Amino acid sequence: MTYELVIRGGTIVDGLGGEPFVGDVAVSAGVIAAIGQVDEPGTREIDAAGLLVTPGFVDLHTHYDGQAIWSDRLTPSSAHGVTTVVMGNCGVGFAPCRPEDHDVLVDVMAGVEDIPGVVMVDGLPWHWETFPEFLDALETRHRDIDVAALLPHSPLRVYVMGQRGVDREPATAEDLAMMRKLAAEAVQAGALGFASSRFTLHKTESGRPIPSYDADRAEIEAIARGVDDAGGGLIQFVPDLVAGDYEPVLRTVFEVAAEVGLPVTFTLAIGNAGDPFFLDALTMVEKANIDGGEITAQIFPRPIGLVLGLELSGNPFVMYPSYQELASLPLAERVAEMRKPEVRQRILSDQPAGEGHPLMFAAQAFEWMFPLSDPPNYEPPQSESIASRARARGVSPLEEAYDRLLDNDGHAMLLVTLANFRDGTLDTVAELIRRDDVVLGLGDGGAHYGMICDASFPTYMLTHWSRDRAAGRLAVAEAVRELTSVPARVAGLADRGRIAVGYKADLNVIDHDALRLHRPVIAYDLPAGGRRLDQSAEGYVATVVSGEIIAENGTPTDARPGKLIRGRRPAPTA
Repeated sequence: MTYELVIRGGTIVDGLGGEPFVGDVAVSAGVIAAIGQVDEPGTREIDAAGLLVTPGFVDLHTHYDGQAIWSDRLTPSSAHGVTTVVMGNCGVGFAPCRPEDHDVLVDVMAGVEDIPGVVMVDGLPWHWETFPEFLDALETRHRDIDVAALLPHSPLRVYVMGQRGVDREPATAEDLAMMRKLAAEAVQAGALGFASSRFTLHKTESGRPIPSYDADRAEIEAIARGVDDAGGGLIQFVPDLVAGDYEPVLRTVFEVAAEVGLPVTFTLAIGNAGDPFFLDALTMVEKANIDGGEITAQIFPRPIGLVLGLELSGNPFVMYPSYQELASLPLAERVAEMRKPEVRQRILSDQPAGEGHPLMFAAQAFEWMFPLSDPPNYEPPQSESIASRARARGVSPLEEAYDRLLDNDGHAMLLVTLANFRDGTLDTVAELIRRDDVVLGLGDGGAHYGMICDASFPTYMLTHWSRDRAAGRLAVAEAVRELTSVPARVAGLADRGRIAVGYKADLNVIDHDALRLHRPVIAYDLPAGGRRLDQSAEGYVATVVSGEIIAENGTPTDARPGKLIRGRRPAPTA
């Protein structure tokens, strides 16, 4: 016989944490057909001698709800070995939605996920109203990797309650019954579960809290019971990370999950300083799991933060009236103006018009702000912070930030490490990513186009955490396990995330020694010419989805085998 694809002589990393071994992997009909010594030929063969062969990576937390409609490539994720993404997170998305509420959901997504409204207006055809119809629209599109979706809470609330939902009024008994019914309908159509958020900073572009923000226990329970009515699924939740006190909201979600019998994954952030509230949350997780729950804290394996620059959505002066006078100029003209001593002095002497705005806090967190080099250093020494550099120069942090923004003719970027960088290191992250009740996520691919580019974290795991970092290094098998079988299990997708006969043939061939992460770049490839941050890597020799090669040596092929995943998937039978 002849296989469709044979990957020969690679170091196979099975995705379960097992000891890597040298062997061949053969693929037939989109699944793994043989492992070990494969004597039969392949229609296509890859020489993987000296290279890693891993399962395709699974990203639990993305926002490709729009990009999966208007684009056939889900980058940056697919450029970093990701072959399956889950979207609908944070309880925001585009379905269900009546025509009269399109502007409401655009306002929510623009505010929460930094997707320009004009991009959504131009890129979304709105060929759907219900959530099942949205899944149908996703299914008609060919793309490079697989997508799965959670039912988002805020659109559901607005669909059921109209303006009362937007205004965050309490749901009536009739509202709750309808939410339960529609949640069951969504899961029956293929949703993996539902997502919600109580995060204070999740606000609409017009500045209001998102519709789900004040939802009470009865509402969470009604939706959860709807999910259970249709066979079950995952609850994804964002507590109020700013308040720091996870206990009240998480307790409600954990109790509902225990009563209904659903798993939960929630966002966990590690404060850079102050009380370690995250430890209280982990104690709650431990207790819930001892009592029979299935709870995972979802963390990001490098600092949570923002990328600032003159070409991006934010910079330390973005709300200064004197800077806003120049903001619409082409970059080269703006830089030329900002280099004039009198303009520099005027901006530095100004005050922000939006004082108190959360963006201004982040954009002037100078102790946690660093020049972003190429290759990027996501664990920089504290001596490189804007504040430390300013002290060394004898200038103010504002002056240092101003000068660094003008580097590279204004193309410079600044990284703000707002969380996970406790005491200026990733040591706490190193401890947590080894826990069985912690799962990797929060890459946010498809969102925050002008301030975040974190979907590249799989490459960071394989470089920083399993090759370059001197302390707390993970074995390659451990890192791959955290990128594959663990998130696949949490999502309920047991047909992928490991190299074994019968499993989905989503694979990566990686030159681990040569693997490199590049600094983000700005691309203007969104609908209406919208701007986004993109990030590439080198060292991915091949990425395979359902047996088809979607990229070779960093260059995408014409293959678009990615499909919509409808519902949870059982493990293949022997």
